[in-house]
Amino acid sequence: MSVNYGSKRIVVGAHYGMRDWLSQRITATLMALFTLVVLVQVLMPGEMGYDKWAGIFSAQWMKLLTFVVIVSLLWHAWVGMRDIWMDYIKPMGLRLALQVATLVWLVGCAGWALQVLWRL
Repeated sequence: MSVNYGSKRIVVGAHYGMRDWLSQRITATLMALFTLVVLVQVLMPGEMGYDKWAGIFSAQWMKLLTFVVIVSLLWHAWVGMRDIWMDYIKPMGLRLALQVATLVWLVGCAGWALQVLWRL
């Protein structure tokens, strides 16, 4: 006779937990560091105006850093909204529609942000 030392737990779902948790922390850290970089440049001596603001983002390294942060922000928003839709919207069709709408919105925001960034 075998001894049963408890029941086996059956875990179901998409198994995104640790990956999503880690991606949220990494993207949040990148956004916080970017905020510090921009604040340091904004607080430099001199009058704050369009020329100074455009000058901050005119360097290629800053454009690249900003692009990485935009991608991080979009990923951060996607993971958060996807989790909200999965947790609180039970009808599958409505959940799928909301997820598609979220993706379309985020891709549109990405395109707009890149236009603004490379127009400076």
